[in-house]
Amino acid sequence: MELNHTHDAGRQSWLATANAPGCDFPIQNLPFAVFRRVGSGEAYRGGVAIGDQVIDLNALSRAGMLGGLGAQAASACAQPVLNDFFAMGPAAWRELRHALFALLESTRSATDADELRKCLVAQASAEYTIPARIGDYTDFYTSIHHALNVGRLVRPEDPLTANFQWVPTAYHGRVSSIGVSGQRVRRPMGQSMAPGATKPVYGACARLDYEIELGVFVGQGNVQGEQIAVDTADGHVFGICMLNDWSARDIQFWEMAPLGPFLGKNFATTISPWIVTMEALTPYRQAWSRGADEPQPLAYLESKQVRAEGALDIQLEVWLETAQHRARGDGAERLSHTSFKYQYWTVAQMVAHHTVGGCNLQPGDLLGSGTISGPSKSEAGTIIELARIFHHCRVGSLVPRRVVIGI
Repeated sequence: MELNHTHDAGRQSWLATANAPGCDFPIQNLPFAVFRRVGSGEAYRGGVAIGDQVIDLNALSRAGMLGGLGAQAASACAQPVLNDFFAMGPAAWRELRHALFALLESTRSATDADELRKCLVAQASAEYTIPARIGDYTDFYTSIHHALNVGRLVRPEDPLTANFQWVPTAYHGRVSSIGVSGQRVRRPMGQSMAPGATKPVYGACARLDYEIELGVFVGQGNVQGEQIAVDTADGHVFGICMLNDWSARDIQFWEMAPLGPFLGKNFATTISPWIVTMEALTPYRQAWSRGADEPQPLAYLESKQVRAEGALDIQLEVWLETAQHRARGDGAERLSHTSFKYQYWTVAQMVAHHTVGGCNLQPGDLLGSGTISGPSKSEAGTIIELARIFHHCRVGSLVPRRVVIGI
């Protein structure tokens, strides 16, 4: 992907709220979601965020303001899920985003602006659901800083597994328990083994944790038996959302021998409703590198393109707000701040590795990036890491009642 006029920070919209300082949804962003008006009983349909409004893509499609491939793409977005739009591929994604950009620019005629205003719904009156029909969910484990921090808890003498620096590790998660951010999460039940105990006990999780991650939505998939090459993998990714991989640590650590996560992970995963397109993220691409003293990727994961622009400098924060905060009238507290650029494996490498054995990804499939932790103490992406690093609280004593996670 190359920079183009839609990335120009100087461009503005005729919608004033899109130009406000600190606005999450300026004209350069234009993320996609599925929404309806709160309490309306309307069918869910695709929408695009601009300022404090949502462009109703169903209404826009019926208004006839688009033509050609852009009109076809908008029609695909008028459905309750975005899978058909994802399946159309990069040309359609780009055409619709550019057409919306043109309709929203401050240079647009007043007549066109008035017509588009009829397709706007205030975000304050909208509710959201999962934006795609997710067929499969794979959660990766790709932060070396997270792996070292957690590994030192269970294997202080050898915290990093032998395969971590060679292969993008992952497990398949539970699709049915994926929900939109803001929902209530029930504390899970399960077995756990206390230190020094001789037998496990059954009960409620006492060490509930979050994991700050990014969710990667697959656009076009691949035929079963045919792998996606690392150089073309980015073209199979529609966009990225926020993802919180809720984790029951006491249950997880007892059950993960000899297999992987089960009850400790399957009770809840929450994602942000908005998907930022890969094209919109182009300005945040950076060179990706692997230290000369570290294992270099095998050939199928190696690429000049990945080296040149595989990393994404997406800034992430975790804020915690508990019932005690609200009772005292205190604001939320920031627990950590990090960047996705530190991830040991890139999105393209995750996609390529996922398919190297012939696995067929499908439009709407979701990949989790794995916990995103940086090299410094303030960049840990989980409570379990913060507790170990700072030694100021017993693991589990900070139990999120509401977690606010944002890019």
